[in-house]
Amino acid sequence: MSQSTGVSARAAAPRRARVQGTVRIVGAGLLGASIGHALSALGIDVALDDTSPSQLRLAVDYGAGRRAADTDEPALIVVAVPPDVTADVIERELARHPSAVVTDVASVKLEPLRALRARGADLTRYIGSHPLAGRERGGAIAARADIFVGRPWVVCRDEETSPADLALVEALALDLGATPVEMSPEDHDRAVALVSHVPQLIASLLAGRFLGAPDASLGLAGQGVRDTTRIAASAPELWVQILGANAEPVVDVLDALAADLGAVADALREPDASGSRRTVADTIRRGNEGVERLPGKHGQNRRFETVVVMVDDTPGQLGRLFGELGELDVNVEDLRLEHSPGAQFGLAEISVVPSAVTRAVEGLEERGWKIASTTND
Repeated sequence: MSQSTGVSARAAAPRRARVQGTVRIVGAGLLGASIGHALSALGIDVALDDTSPSQLRLAVDYGAGRRAADTDEPALIVVAVPPDVTADVIERELARHPSAVVTDVASVKLEPLRALRARGADLTRYIGSHPLAGRERGGAIAARADIFVGRPWVVCRDEETSPADLALVEALALDLGATPVEMSPEDHDRAVALVSHVPQLIASLLAGRFLGAPDASLGLAGQGVRDTTRIAASAPELWVQILGANAEPVVDVLDALAADLGAVADALREPDASGSRRTVADTIRRGNEGVERLPGKHGQNRRFETVVVMVDDTPGQLGRLFGELGELDVNVEDLRLEHSPGAQFGLAEISVVPSAVTRAVEGLEERGWKIASTTND
């Protein structure tokens, strides 16, 4: 969140889109409508279609595109429908629009491809893809043009993919601010099992334990448990389809995780036994090392320090904090807010580069801010 040093007297010229011609989007839910918003903002003709008339009306009313017409001749078709009908819609779109390149944004790539191959579909104009982006809420109302910015967009090419068709799908990702990443369908599905599908299950399982917990226990919940269970609010109907379509890689990760949990549980049953403390310590250490491998801001493996600032729960305080950090020449790399139950203040956890910690802490304290702590992010 860099601080601006001034306002340009002339508005920046609109960015020229890489994708040209009409883009047909089948499925006007969260991803489909979000793609429509982003492309429409670039001046691209977006034609929307959806089996739900109300969903389609909402997406059009909110500006994600126009209603598709029978006379449309799209250059690119984006299929953004639930996983259980993805293969059906891809097959239909390939047949209806013989000159268009067809891609989809389903979160599982191998199962639809196997289904299409089994039906004998001509897949020379089909390229599977998947933007690693989304929100806990779904539908056209939740759509946003910026949810793809800075996110990976997996593109699954094969030996039949023409360079021109591949370039068109990658141009779509780039127009939406995403970063194209080429992977095989098998590698993609194994990857998302680990970084997306199993985390969803873990979050849901942990949040499910809250159902029988006393209110007093839940009143102690802090930002850590909220971060861990944030994605547990996702739609069950969609995840039943996703997990069923990617069951084998998900089961592999779950089995390995179950073995790890079993080992820790055994160690804690006899915490004074030989090797028990080492098992627990190694578990925490491996977690530290795993977190270190996750890309940070802009995909960098760069670690930050966290400065925790107490902020009064009154209008304008957060804006003042950002403004004074800008005056101190401290860039905010990330931000988390935690409200204290029953208290009129919150905690702003601000991630900064290590070299800026001392400047931020001393400068904020001089300006009257109370620093709760500084930690490794």
